[in-house]
Order: sequence, then C-alpha cells, then structure tokens
Amino acid sequence: MYIHIGGDISLLKKNIIGIFDMDNTTVSKWTRQFLHYSEEEGTIINVSDELPRTFIVADNGKKSSYKVYISPISAATLLKRAEEDGIGE
Repeated sequence: MYIHIGGDISLLKKNIIGIFDMDNTTVSKWTRQFLHYSEEEGTIINVSDELPRTFIVADNGKKSSYKVYISPISAATLLKRAEEDGIGE
C-alpha cells in the first residue's frame, strides 16, 4: 500500500522507516545534524513549497541508502493514512 505524503509523492508503507514532526524533533542537536548531513549528501526531497511540518525517512531500495522527504502534511495525518489500511502492508 502507498501513503500520499504531499505534492505528487506517494511512498510504499513498507519502505517508510520513520515519520517525524519537525517542531518536536528539530529541537534535538542530533536531528539537526542528521538533516544537515542528509542535505549535504543530496538525499533530501522537498515535496512541496508549503511550510514543512514533517520529515519522512524512507528506504531508497539500495543497500544502506535512504531518502528524506520534507512534507507539509502533519505527522498525525500521515500516521492516520498509514493505519487506514493496516500498517506495514
């Protein structure tokens, strides 16, 4: 099953590693470092020009590779979408 995360982007639920609220998680030094490193590596994808509310870390399908998607959709809404059809399908 797919989850629409904003813009024209949908991700397979099984590829999603985590969904993180920007306001709550970016207070951590480690999260800011992770996002900075991901930006330097070119693994961040902004799905919209709207105000970012979440970031989603997803398996890129390659060994030890990931993408970080910046989404305007709240973490609660994305979680609800994931639970609608049963998470992990």
